[in-house]
Amino acid sequence: MTVRRTGHQTFIFDQHPIVRSVATVVGPMEGAGPLARDFDIVHADMMLTEKSWEKAERKMLEEACTLAIENAELQKESVDFFIAGDLMNQLTSASFVAEKLAIPHIGVFGACSTSMASLALGALYIGSGVAQHVLTATCSHNATAEKQFRYPTEYGAQKPPTAQHTVTGAGAAVLSNIGDGEGDAITIAAATIGRVIDMGITDPMNMGAAMAPAAVDTITAHLRDMRCNADAYDIIVTGDLAAVGHELACTLLHRHGIHDAAARLVDCGLLIFDRTAQEVQAGGSGCGCSAVVTFGHLFKRMLRGEWQRMLVVATGALLSPLTFQQGETIPSVAHAVAFCRTTRVQQGGET
Repeated sequence: MTVRRTGHQTFIFDQHPIVRSVATVVGPMEGAGPLARDFDIVHADMMLTEKSWEKAERKMLEEACTLAIENAELQKESVDFFIAGDLMNQLTSASFVAEKLAIPHIGVFGACSTSMASLALGALYIGSGVAQHVLTATCSHNATAEKQFRYPTEYGAQKPPTAQHTVTGAGAAVLSNIGDGEGDAITIAAATIGRVIDMGITDPMNMGAAMAPAAVDTITAHLRDMRCNADAYDIIVTGDLAAVGHELACTLLHRHGIHDAAARLVDCGLLIFDRTAQEVQAGGSGCGCSAVVTFGHLFKRMLRGEWQRMLVVATGALLSPLTFQQGETIPSVAHAVAFCRTTRVQQGGET
């Protein structure tokens, strides 16, 4: 397989790495939302019978990874690399799960952009020929994220309308250079690595506004590098801008003259919850948000033939508990992966 760079930020695959399998695990809030049927495992208890929120998050990630390997009909010994990350300090969940899996591991932190950052790196490993099978994964837990970045849930702190509800969920995918059987499959055609953008937002309760410029910057870079218009994709998906960030991203795209992108733009943070029935303020966020919505809901719709090409732009607010308490701004980044629906007999060929 071959991979080559085009433009300043994008690499494309002459033979597309195949998304061989995926798995999604979510908590009770996500299971009560409109996408419940698209998830593999729905837990009724956020503790997952564990003694801490952190152990519960770790368990979700391990479940998603194990199921993804099983769905790929592989043994974990056949997986060359495990690329994963989460929101906790020192990538705690990913590190503990990597020890259990005993697969060579690379930790990735892109905040809520980690799902596409790890997929892009995994596809690069496959495309360059150094790996045959790569497992990528990420997770988040509402209680662990709230405790680390804002207020412990026990405080019952009231949140403003701009705040977002961190998704309790984990998503994993196995990328391969060969498929399994015949029929429709999802492949990776290209990936764009985003730049860090900082527009001076300091409010950790308004991450959508902080991330929207990064999403638009990456979308613009992808279209420029690929020398295409937004109509090359049936749908363009952002990771977790939610209501505030989504509206801002659409406005910025229009200001950049990319009207066709704004018309195709949807957001995982708006899809995963029912904002009229669930108390999630502006919508969903967290590493698990784009992972479970993409691997669960969006991939299923692609495989049903609703879309042929999809661009997923996962967005991440790169704040730390220390810097925002010191009044620092919130830098953000977005990474994009272009997916294609194809047939397995084309395995990595043109779509």
